[in-house]
Amino acid sequence: MDIILASTSAYRQQLLARLQLPFRSIAPRTDESRLPGESPATMSRRLALAKAQAVAAIHPQALVIGSDQVASIGDKVMGKPGDHQNAHAQLAASAGREVRFHTSVALVCNVNNFERFHVELFCAHFRPLQDRAIENYLRREQPYDCAGSFKCEGLGIALFERLEGRDPTSLEGLPLIALTSLLAEAGVDVLGIN
Repeated sequence: MDIILASTSAYRQQLLARLQLPFRSIAPRTDESRLPGESPATMSRRLALAKAQAVAAIHPQALVIGSDQVASIGDKVMGKPGDHQNAHAQLAASAGREVRFHTSVALVCNVNNFERFHVELFCAHFRPLQDRAIENYLRREQPYDCAGSFKCEGLGIALFERLEGRDPTSLEGLPLIALTSLLAEAGVDVLGIN
């Protein structure tokens, strides 16, 4: 089975590689703008499906994986900061608060008329952070391409008081526990026991 990750994210590629399945990556080229009144969970689900569907339309025989993560404090969505100033503002806003991460995964195969998705919620409770700690963190890790302005798989773990959720890989950007179940529904046994 031809498996395609509808993403060029190095983080998602590294996560998917953990499942030890052959795959290739293709950029989905989808508009990731938030729709008016759209909740973070709905936005995450819609974008994961849109990414998978965009690539599946070009590769109908393939099993296409789409994923999207939306970080929010309440209904305020925090995207990728892009630069130091925005990252500092995001971490300052997160300090001492709960940030919710809605990470969706979608699996689409057009030739088999297969389409499934899952939304995983993961909550990060941030420590109270002083400006100096935020600056030190950002200068050391530079997470400007990460929603929420941190890398939990690196030094970013020091920003938290606690983490709550079923699947820690969802915080990194691709919920592998849910994906493994979706792949099984599509006939792909990750452990190869069928």
